Amino acid sequence: MLKRHARAACTALAAAGMLLAGTGGAVADPAPTPAAPSAAATLRTADAPPELLAAMQRDLGLTPTQAKARLAHEAEAGATAARLRDRLGAAFAGAWVDGADAGTLTVATTRAADTAAIRAAGARAKLVPRTLADLDGAKAALDRAAGPATPVRYVDPRSNTLVVEETEAGAAARLLDATGTDSALVTVVRTDEAPRPLYDLRGGDAYYMNGSGRCSVGFPVTKGTVNGFATAGHCGRAGTTTTGFNRVAQGSFQASVFPGSDMAWVAANTSWTSTPYVKGSGGANVQVAGSVLQPVGASVCRSGSTTGWHCGTIQQHNTSVTYPEGTISGVTRTTVCAEPGDSGGSYISGSQAQGVTSGGSGNCSSGGTTFFQPLNPILSAYGLTLKVSGGDPGPGPGEPEPGGTWKAGTVYAAGATVTYGGATYRCIQGHQAQTGWEPPNVPALWQRA
Repeated sequence: MLKRHARAACTALAAAGMLLAGTGGAVADPAPTPAAPSAAATLRTADAPPELLAAMQRDLGLTPTQAKARLAHEAEAGATAARLRDRLGAAFAGAWVDGADAGTLTVATTRAADTAAIRAAGARAKLVPRTLADLDGAKAALDRAAGPATPVRYVDPRSNTLVVEETEAGAAARLLDATGTDSALVTVVRTDEAPRPLYDLRGGDAYYMNGSGRCSVGFPVTKGTVNGFATAGHCGRAGTTTTGFNRVAQGSFQASVFPGSDMAWVAANTSWTSTPYVKGSGGANVQVAGSVLQPVGASVCRSGSTTGWHCGTIQQHNTSVTYPEGTISGVTRTTVCAEPGDSGGSYISGSQAQGVTSGGSGNCSSGGTTFFQPLNPILSAYGLTLKVSGGDPGPGPGEPEPGGTWKAGTVYAAGATVTYGGATYRCIQGHQAQTGWEPPNVPALWQRA
C-alpha cells in the first residue's frame, strides 16, 4: 500500500472486389467489405500523448520511434495472445512480449501439436511441462498458508514456474512442506524488502481522508448520474469522507474491500465532475480510452501524488501479496517505482486504464517493485462506468442497435459470451464495453463463436 498519514502491428485484412464474367455479360464489382480495425486502432495507440511517450523513453530507455511502435505491438500482441489462449484451451501456459519495442510475442503450451498454430499466428511457440491452470492451482494452495516471511507469490510464464519470494532463509521451504507443494514447481527468490503499506495518500491528483490521510485518485467514473472515482481499498472504509487536492469538500467512500482485494470507490458531490484524464508529466492530461488489460511484458505508466509520472513493465498478473494487514490476491506486479503517498493512483498502458496502486517496495531513486489492483474488477463489483474520451456517439436517428445481450457499460471477462445482431461472440480480452466497441467492430476484443 502506498499512502501517507497527516511485435509488429498486425494489418487488418480487407476483402477485394472481383470482376465476374458470365454468359450474360460482366457483373458489377461488389462493394468491398470494410476492413476490421486492428487492435492498435481499437486501443487508439496512435493517439498516445507526448507526455506518456516521453516517460516511456525516459524510464524504459526507448527512442521516440520505439515508444510509438511498442504501444502498437503490445496492442496486437494482446489480441493475438487472447485468440491463441481461446484456441489452446487447457494447454495454454502463458504469453509475454519481449524486445525494446515489444515486437516479439511468445506463447507457451503443454501440447506439441499447438506449436504450428502459434507460429502461424505470428508468435514464437514454447513447449513447457505445466499449464497455467496447474501453476495457478498450486499458487492458490500457497496463498492460503503464506505469511509475512513469504510475502509475494506469482506464476512466471517465462520460466513456467511458481515464484515464491522469501525474506528469511528457509521460509519458502517451510511453506512448501506445509502445503505439500512439489518443489520442482517452485523458484525461490530471496528478497531484503517486503511490500508494505506506505502510509501516504493521493492518485493522479491527491485527495485527503477525514481531513488528514492522503491518497491518489485512480480513475474517474460515473454511477448513473453520480460522479466519482475508483481507488485503493486500504485508503478508506465506507463512510470515510474526502476532500480534494484543493482541500475542498469532495465526497465519501461508498464501498471498500481490503484485504482480500484492494478496491474502493468514492462518490463525489455536485461540485466535482468526472473527466477522462489521468494526470501526466507536468500536470498534462493523459486521455483514458478504455480498460483493456495488457499482456506480461507490456509497458505501463503510473501517476501518483508523491512521485508523479513513472513507467515500467508488467511482470506478472494474478499475483498474491501478503501485507501485515493480510493477503490480497489478483493484483499485477510491475517494475514501476512508487513511494508513500502514491496509493490509489492510476496505472495506464497507452490509453488503456490498467488499475490502481496497491503497494510495493523500493523507491523512485534506487528502483522498486509495485503492485496494482486491476480496474475492471472494481468497475464490475460496484457497477461503475469508466469515464473515457473520444467515444463513438453511437447510432444515429433511425439506426437502432441490433438486438442481443451485449450492453455498453458491462465489464466482460475473457471467455464471456454475448449475442449481437443475431450472432454469438466470445470475449477474448477483458474490458468494459463502450459504444463503438460493439462485438463485430472490434476483433481485438471479441471473436465470433
